[in-house]
Amino acid sequence: MTGLDWAVVAAYFAYLVADGFRAGRRGQTADGYFRANRSLDWRTVGLSVMATQLSAITLVGATGQGYADGLRFVQFYFALPVAMVILCATAVPGFHRANVFTAYEFLERRFDARARTLTSLFFLLSRGLATSVVIAAPAVVLSAALGWPEAVTVLAMGAVTTLYTVVGGVRAVAWNDVKQMTVILIGLAAMLWLLVARLPPTVSLWDGLQVAGATGRLVAVDWRFDWREKYTVWSGLLASLFLFLSYFGCDQSQVQRYLAASSIASARRSLLLNAVVKIPLQAAVLLMGVLIFVFYVFAPSPPLVFTAGAEAAFKDDASRAAYAQLAADYRAATEARRQAALRYAETHCQGAAAATTRETFLAAQAECDRLRRAAAALLAQATGRPYDDVNYVFPTFALSQLPVGLAGLALAAVFAAAMSTSAGELNALATTTALDLYQRQLAPAASDAELVRVGKLATLFWGAWACAGALYAARLGSFIEVVNRFGSWFYGALLGVFALAAVDPRANGRGAVAGLLLGMSGVWLLAATDAVAFLWLNAIGCLATVIVGALASRLPFKS
Repeated sequence: MTGLDWAVVAAYFAYLVADGFRAGRRGQTADGYFRANRSLDWRTVGLSVMATQLSAITLVGATGQGYADGLRFVQFYFALPVAMVILCATAVPGFHRANVFTAYEFLERRFDARARTLTSLFFLLSRGLATSVVIAAPAVVLSAALGWPEAVTVLAMGAVTTLYTVVGGVRAVAWNDVKQMTVILIGLAAMLWLLVARLPPTVSLWDGLQVAGATGRLVAVDWRFDWREKYTVWSGLLASLFLFLSYFGCDQSQVQRYLAASSIASARRSLLLNAVVKIPLQAAVLLMGVLIFVFYVFAPSPPLVFTAGAEAAFKDDASRAAYAQLAADYRAATEARRQAALRYAETHCQGAAAATTRETFLAAQAECDRLRRAAAALLAQATGRPYDDVNYVFPTFALSQLPVGLAGLALAAVFAAAMSTSAGELNALATTTALDLYQRQLAPAASDAELVRVGKLATLFWGAWACAGALYAARLGSFIEVVNRFGSWFYGALLGVFALAAVDPRANGRGAVAGLLLGMSGVWLLAATDAVAFLWLNAIGCLATVIVGALASRLPFKS
């Protein structure tokens, strides 16, 4: 990182805070702070929704996922367009016509205050966990860039984001999301261009993709039906449908966006924009990870692991010597792989010759994978916890390979993605805390000024919560999997309560609460046993909640 790179990052941070203060000078009524007076156009809302999804988790975690596993993760998003169409027909007009501030306020009108309070509490727990992961992702990058402890970088990221969210409310969040989405897209395009430009002169983009394809990294569709397999067409079309319906239809961090839209039509257009753009955008991020893999196949001396200074974890001479031997073996193995890949790139269109060079390359790749697994096992033994460097692929590449200025732009894109997501989530957490808990349970007659003050204090609290959780979240593996796993523990049952309200006119508050509690308990039990892949928990939780809720509503007892 050069002075120019840091100037780019520092200027970006300063601009965000200043813009948050500018937005905060505008109307600070409860409606203005929590819903932007329902004044945002569809482009602003659509880009804000998109920026909330395209977090640093996506840029850091999905890039590492693409490096390690290829394009298969894109199947996770196959149901997104279907979910958006369903929500445009149901949730958007329902929430807008009800003129609610939160999704859970709607449940009180349909059921009772118990249903509102309980769903609010589960949302706060689920989104509080997810926000910790969102802040952990850029903290990893900043830690790698500066060599600072992750605790320090977590506090730096969390403080800046919390500050402009506290001051500006949802309007500042939404407008900053639009600007940050621009930075993200520019950074992504620049990274993809550079990765293609950095291929060896004798290797074209097509040749590089052939090399990646030989390892299975270009396989985007898996037709197997297996409950334990995370990413298949079936989990993407069926299980993910329930997750997206819940995320965009029941999660306040998303519902708040289209509640701030100026009309039902604007809210619908914002969701349809995401239906069209999200899958190609996610595929581009995964492709960036695949191209980083290709880059390191042809680069001399790629890293054994993507964690800088990993050898410092070893406390005894025997472990250090074993790791040093693995590093030496890996250098020899990657050179053999590079030569095999060059031969395969030259012959992949030559029939029998291609088959031979392909097998030689795959054997060399298998040896490299074996040595990386051995290094990971050695590090896990030294640290006492599982070792996974998938979240360090992007920062390692960006900081070691990008030219002056572009490294700063890449970091700014990561920070933009992190702050757009975490700011939106902090604002949603504050809204739910202030309105669904404080106003509903403690101060029904609270003034606008009091609610805004409580919202700001709640933002500070949740910002501190997220920073504390981020210190733990950084150790849990691939960020993009962790955040969706957290969501799957809650989303299915939450969706089930809303589905119960829509499909069963005889459902009551007692049934909604019973269905939610039993549905959530069943999901947590399945999650603890790993009986099914986590995406299926969303469908199971929703169906269990609806069935139990419908039955409990018909029991001959008073609520």
